[in-house]
Amino acid sequence: MSGLRLVVDTASPVPVYEQLRRQVATLVTTGALRTGDRLPAARALAADLGLALGTVQRAYRELELAGLVASRRRTGTVVTASAAPVDEEVRWAAEGYVERALQAGLGQEEVLDLVHDALLRASSRRAPAR
Repeated sequence: MSGLRLVVDTASPVPVYEQLRRQVATLVTTGALRTGDRLPAARALAADLGLALGTVQRAYRELELAGLVASRRRTGTVVTASAAPVDEEVRWAAEGYVERALQAGLGQEEVLDLVHDALLRASSRRAPAR
């Protein structure tokens, strides 16, 4: 994983393990990480980021449960999937949008209204010309 950087924001309301999970999942989804690529050892990544080892281990466990990586005793944690299904990508994007909208002080109805408006605009752009 040389050349790739993971960054965490300890002031964010999003848990640090989740920030790590999302970043690695995005790297896998976009192809920046490919099947067989090794992630840094949890202990080394924790030290580099100034985090508790358990935080990094939790992120790696979540990635393993999602089928994106596999942790092996001798080879470390390696990417096992080259891309997440599209619906999984969309789910992560939606979760990120909702978190940002709620942090900005929007209510549930306002968030839904924004999504509805965006769907209407997207649908009108995709409508065939007559």
